Amino acid sequence: MRTSTDPLLSQRTSGVLLHITSLPGPSGSGDLGANAYHFVDWLVSAGQSLWQILPLSPVGPGNSPYASPSSFAGNPLLVDLEDMVRSGWLHATPEIFLEPSHCDFDMVVPYRMARLHDAWQGFAQGALNPERAEFAAFCAEQSHWLDGYALFMALEARYGQPWTHWPTPLAQREPGALAAMAAELRNDVMFFSFVQWRFAVQWGRLRDYAHTLGVSIIGDAPIFVAHHSADVWIHASQFELDDCGEPSVVAGVPPDYFSATGQRWGNPLYRWSAMQAGGFSWWKARLKHLLSLVDIVRVDHFRGFDTYWEIPATELTAAVGQWRTGPGKVFFDALGATPSNKMSSPGLPIIAEDLGEISPSVTVLRLACGFPGMRVLQFAFGDTPANPYLPHNYEPQTVAYTGTHDNNTCAGWWHAASPVERQAARNYLGPQADVEIHWAMMQSLSQSVANTMIVPFQDVLGLDASHRMNTPGQPSDCWQWRFEWSQVGDDPAQRLASLTQAHGRNRS
Repeated sequence: MRTSTDPLLSQRTSGVLLHITSLPGPSGSGDLGANAYHFVDWLVSAGQSLWQILPLSPVGPGNSPYASPSSFAGNPLLVDLEDMVRSGWLHATPEIFLEPSHCDFDMVVPYRMARLHDAWQGFAQGALNPERAEFAAFCAEQSHWLDGYALFMALEARYGQPWTHWPTPLAQREPGALAAMAAELRNDVMFFSFVQWRFAVQWGRLRDYAHTLGVSIIGDAPIFVAHHSADVWIHASQFELDDCGEPSVVAGVPPDYFSATGQRWGNPLYRWSAMQAGGFSWWKARLKHLLSLVDIVRVDHFRGFDTYWEIPATELTAAVGQWRTGPGKVFFDALGATPSNKMSSPGLPIIAEDLGEISPSVTVLRLACGFPGMRVLQFAFGDTPANPYLPHNYEPQTVAYTGTHDNNTCAGWWHAASPVERQAARNYLGPQADVEIHWAMMQSLSQSVANTMIVPFQDVLGLDASHRMNTPGQPSDCWQWRFEWSQVGDDPAQRLASLTQAHGRNRS
């Protein structure tokens, strides 16, 4: 068994889970502007040293950051428009009314994209030579993914989706057709590149600000990627696709206690033999890029690297399928053998999301790689004292959560819990469970031996189920939650700081 050699995961720390779109702000969704810096300040006042976010990539169907058109690109919705105004590329105009309490993507996306187009025009017409040189340098440095992504997005704007319905020479990436369209759509290609440049600049400033105050950032890597993505379009040979480019098999999970038909996610599966033959180069580039943005990566659905559920693409549910063997430890050994940018062996800064039905072989793989796993307290109550999610059963190499972005809030969970679960929670957490279930759960996690504790911001504030971020399997009305600073006050930061101090989670 190996233990994590990453210093952030090997000491007692704590942090808060909050995606950037959930921040307050005037343009309909949280972004990389002033409120993001204010949240870093709040984390410091609360004694926290970790900020966990969801994937930074552009959102896909259902506005999910887990179904993105690119695993390398940054989300255009996160670009701070006020920064464009200060740069002189965008005129300040009266904001349209956009809900402060949630992200109305139907209004936010067209509004923000229109403003970004205006900023691009302002830059193209008025940028100074140093600014143009900086933009050109960014495009050259990131060309290994940026060129393909920007052309993909320009073609999507022209032809719609999915990419398999584009003209055949483009869908099959014939070099002459790609070159011709890159020239014809040059303005659009440059626009998408410009947006990525501004995202990278703004994110770098925010990350550096967090680092100066002792706050590290936990990012997120979905195991699978969307079929309609630059990743699959460019690297089609590394995915299980038919001759037309459509998935022959797709990802998901089989039927279980929660669903009689399982979950059919629909992502194309990797052709692992082809990836291994190429030295896992796409994965190496992906992880290196992500670790240039964040300090730690939570790898979603870690069990898929051990065994994964393969569903024929013709099936409408996940009920029919078969378990397939994943790449296993050879995959992570290959990633960790790259001596560059936090990827030197041993010890990748990875958190393994090992929730749900986990076979012993998944745990063996995780321990062999030295990655901490996850424990969610909402899963702990009502059966047996041996439940692995109860804090007295934790090991130090653990990241402990009250809940994740896929869970109800603590208050919402308590309201919906069965009488058996409630009584078990009372017996374990004490009388505070009936008064402030969220603080009772945080107290129990903070006292545990788990090196790392992460709490969703909704639980810090004690918010009910209406503030839930995502409900798995629900196709709409997710990912929209936002808060306002008027909801916060002084008490949560003070209490969280006291808890952190009492249990030795202050990072020096």
